[in-house]
Amino acid sequence: MIGALIGDIAGSRFEWNNHRSKEFEFFAKDCLCTDDSIMSIAAAKALLESDEDFTDLSAQAVRWMREVGRRYPEGWYSRRFKAWLMSEDPQPYEARTNGAAMRVSACAYAARSLEEAKHLSRAVTEITHNHPEGIKGAEAVTVAVYMARTGSTMEQIREVIDREYYPMDFTLDGIRESYAFDYTCEGSVPQAFMAFFESVSVEDAIRNAISIGGDSDTIAAIAGAVAGAYYGVPDELRGQAIAYMDEGMREILFAFEAKFMKA
Repeated sequence: MIGALIGDIAGSRFEWNNHRSKEFEFFAKDCLCTDDSIMSIAAAKALLESDEDFTDLSAQAVRWMREVGRRYPEGWYSRRFKAWLMSEDPQPYEARTNGAAMRVSACAYAARSLEEAKHLSRAVTEITHNHPEGIKGAEAVTVAVYMARTGSTMEQIREVIDREYYPMDFTLDGIRESYAFDYTCEGSVPQAFMAFFESVSVEDAIRNAISIGGDSDTIAAIAGAVAGAYYGVPDELRGQAIAYMDEGMREILFAFEAKFMKA
């Protein structure tokens, strides 16, 4: 899960100022935790507070996404998601955007099977992003992270993504100059996967993601989530990212890791 936070933080300063190269200072003074980190933490809190069988996960996700989200009103939320956060009667709103995919990595660590991972992903997604493409994007990320953390090879992960979710029939070099900003799952999740598939480390996957432009923090968060599960996260990189988090975010992260990510 920390991989998603690292990607979000590193990519945050490039969302509105795209950098189409892998050469840049990885963490800088103007980096920050955006809605990607905030909602990843909120999903982790929902999983922590859920019953052991997760039957109440959707209700917990509504509660904690709203509670944690309201602690950070300056998060880079979309207009519709901010309205959902502040509503007295929050309802799903047919979103297909990548906000569904960036927040679900914790589901892959709490799950005890691939099928359960898919179930948990849907539970924390359809409370807002109940469009089929939103549900699909979130599930694809959860599946990739689950496979990565449970020992699947990169080739095996790519085969599943290509067969069941998105065609992996492009390269980053082939799209780097023409790729445009796209908030949809289908327009950004495959690109995040390719950033991982062309990588050799967590940092390299995140650099790949940022180098194509577009929604840099979210694409980097998704790539970082999969890469972090696959490669493991170096202690130095983890420590640098944690320095950008406040005490409340750290407390939830550490509690989640203690419960679901024991060595």
